[in-house]
Amino acid sequence: MSDQTTRDQIVEAADELFYRRGYEHTSFVDIADVVKISRGNFYYHFKSKDEILDAVIRLRLANTKRMLVQWESDGKQPADRIRSFIHILIANQAKIMRYGCPVGTLCAELAKLNHGSQAEAKKLFTLFRVWLRRQFTLLGRKTDADALAMHLLARSQGIATLANAFRDETFVKQEVEQMYDWLASCVEGAAHQGHEEWKSDVRRSA
Repeated sequence: MSDQTTRDQIVEAADELFYRRGYEHTSFVDIADVVKISRGNFYYHFKSKDEILDAVIRLRLANTKRMLVQWESDGKQPADRIRSFIHILIANQAKIMRYGCPVGTLCAELAKLNHGSQAEAKKLFTLFRVWLRRQFTLLGRKTDADALAMHLLARSQGIATLANAFRDETFVKQEVEQMYDWLASCVEGAAHQGHEEWKSDVRRSA
């Protein structure tokens, strides 16, 4: 087993345990037990739990970037790509109902702990915010793209929190359908906005 492979396994195990148990309630021993390595070998790769946390955040950032690239590739239109974001709540429904949103729970825990890595963890939300803002801009909602992106982020986080609290599959499905309907109204609004801008341009050029 190479050093890199061992390190990767440690980070992947820590990522899963931090999500399921929380950062504060996961110990070196817990992670070492999952990876099945000695504590001495463990300390060779990481000297502190904070070092592991930083590596976990980097892993999540990298995985999120790859996911966004995949959505860009799969979705022909901006609305298709935004639907991919909304669909996370269905694709990861079982885990979300049991453990909550991995981004939201980590950011909330680090904020409570006033942890130094809080700003780095927030970059996960920023990645989604910037990406969604670009999609809404491409959709034709340039003037309110960021507000729409933040609204969608906030609503998805609220759904994830309540899904975790109530473990209600029907609620999640209903909320996702409502978000799809909301997105459709955004598309219609973009078309209307584009038509009004066209008419304004025509009047100015007349």
